[in-house]
Amino acid sequence: MKNIAVVLSGSGVYDGAEIHEATLTMLAIAQQGAKYQCFAPDINQAHVVNHLTGEEMHEIRNVLVEAARIARGNIKPLTEYKASDFDAIIFPGGFGAAKNLCTFAFDGTDCIVIPEVEEVIRDTVKAKKPIGALCISPVLVTKVLGDVEVTIGDDQGTVDAIIELGGKHKKTTHGEVIIDKKYKLVTTPCYMLDATIDQIANGAQNVVKKVLEMT
Repeated sequence: MKNIAVVLSGSGVYDGAEIHEATLTMLAIAQQGAKYQCFAPDINQAHVVNHLTGEEMHEIRNVLVEAARIARGNIKPLTEYKASDFDAIIFPGGFGAAKNLCTFAFDGTDCIVIPEVEEVIRDTVKAKKPIGALCISPVLVTKVLGDVEVTIGDDQGTVDAIIELGGKHKKTTHGEVIIDKKYKLVTTPCYMLDATIDQIANGAQNVVKKVLEMT
């Protein structure tokens, strides 16, 4: 049975992992005959957002602890990830990918990718194993690898950032995937577009399908 690592960035679209993208990715993995293990960095979130009002809250939360809500407790610190133990790795989206895994939401193309995330991406590429990235996560991978071909849908500001980071962008719509054969990278836009939950499911299914085909 193929074993896929899923990297979460908290719990909740505005300050962590996008819950629909995360859970539908895990469902797609199970439905396609593979298994998954969730990981998250053991760090504090950049900030905490009230998902009812959209306002910042004056409290501190831990990314790993919050991500454990989605993983039902079955989650490991990202520092324990070893590319040799897995057939592929997938990054769901959500602002956590752009706030906690890197600082793109705050710093744009001058962003910093946290060291353990960069190490995970580079080790996976070195092992010649596939990477899936949903929603805003392709920006994170582009910051690390540079010359990748990705999609985030059609948001022009983010497209311009990807190009500035050295990547190539292809415009896509719901459920479509772009495959960078050199890096075995599969990307899809998900909630970077105005999407419904069934469209998110379609995108997650297609990413998982292509990733598994390359294992």
